[in-house]
Amino acid sequence: DVSDYEGQTTQNIVNALPRGDGYGPFNSFAILSQALPAACRGGFYALKSDGSIAIFAGTSTKLYLASNTDYSWSDVSVGAGTYSALSSTAQWQFVQFGNLVFATQANAVLQVYDLSSSVAFANCAGSPPQAAYISVVGRFLVLSGLLSNPFRIQWSGLNATTTWTSGVNSSDFQDLPDGGIVRGVGGGESGIIFQDQAIRRMSYIPGSPLIFQIERIAQDKGLFAPYSIIRAGDLIFFHSAHGFHKIAPGGVPEQIGREKVDRTFFDDLDKTELRMFIGCSDPRSTRVFWAYKSTSGVTGLYDKILGYDYALERFFPVAMSGEYLLGMSQPGITLENLDSISASIDALEATLDSFAVSTQPLIAQFNSDHKMGFFSGSYLEATLESSEQGTDGQRIRVKGFRPITDAATVYGSNSYRETQQATVTAGTEILISLDKHVVLGEC
Repeated sequence: DVSDYEGQTTQNIVNALPRGDGYGPFNSFAILSQALPAACRGGFYALKSDGSIAIFAGTSTKLYLASNTDYSWSDVSVGAGTYSALSSTAQWQFVQFGNLVFATQANAVLQVYDLSSSVAFANCAGSPPQAAYISVVGRFLVLSGLLSNPFRIQWSGLNATTTWTSGVNSSDFQDLPDGGIVRGVGGGESGIIFQDQAIRRMSYIPGSPLIFQIERIAQDKGLFAPYSIIRAGDLIFFHSAHGFHKIAPGGVPEQIGREKVDRTFFDDLDKTELRMFIGCSDPRSTRVFWAYKSTSGVTGLYDKILGYDYALERFFPVAMSGEYLLGMSQPGITLENLDSISASIDALEATLDSFAVSTQPLIAQFNSDHKMGFFSGSYLEATLESSEQGTDGQRIRVKGFRPITDAATVYGSNSYRETQQATVTAGTEILISLDKHVVLGEC
């Protein structure tokens, strides 16, 4: 958002991760799974009691489970049937509650899968309401975006996901009198309720007939895009009509993008496809990511990713397209199974180093071919542009410049203009000349 004229910032750094002393590389996408039968409309991984994982994905009308040996997809929809199609503005949402995985979308009955025994999803017992959004708050399953009452949130019984009768085992609901439609709940030990024009906190009160204390923490500030909510440790990030925000435990929304990226991002965002505005966290670092479709993107795909390092308080853009962005843990795989994923080991896009028996969650996506993978390929070509320089009416003559980088291959060019009103003219890219030397030490 800030002019880079003689500034400390720049408007053009792409495919580079911020570091404390500069920038580092961002890896390209490497395919891991076989293709889903249709576009991915939601994804999730669950941790089993034996330490292994289960990877789920949804299409508009089906739910699938990935094989942990060859990464093919098996249909685990209830009764091997099809669900009512997702709304054009919606995605599947998943959560894990103990040994159970729940999947929801407003046009279907809440689905449940038992990691220890199920071969397919089943309709959740207890007559829960059909809901667009799901989260876990403490030891309760919380549904919002209810098909029958969009101004209500409803929660299960305490440690009882099949109890949905109000007054039984602490199960209940709350109608919110103002603030608009409920667009989602950020989970955790306490919940953050996001509406169109208000944000509320729900805090469990053990032994109280109220069950949850619900208090407003923001007025005239709500959630702009329902899938932009990110839970990263004890922090929650989201995008409102006022820009990017974070909420610390017990705190109120704090702006993180004002006069940094908010105006530029909002102008670039395709506001007719907010289902493609998807947030996720990188558990290995202090970074969160938002994928989104720009005004120049293709329908059904995001074409840009905006990252934010909340330790360094710096945003960074990545040029990447796909169907769905998520955090995902990768199960182990044997050498015998690698050829099931790729035509040969030599043609495998992911490095063999990435195929560990047990790994931490990584940033992953489904690409336009409906295939899942991780950002573990070769480094993307990065573009880093310095801020624009001027000399108060005098011309600058540049004979050369020296990029400070350890990249093996570097191209550079100058761009120029006479005034701030003129269009920038870009020079020809040339390969770096290696006729200068860096002194590493002295005798």
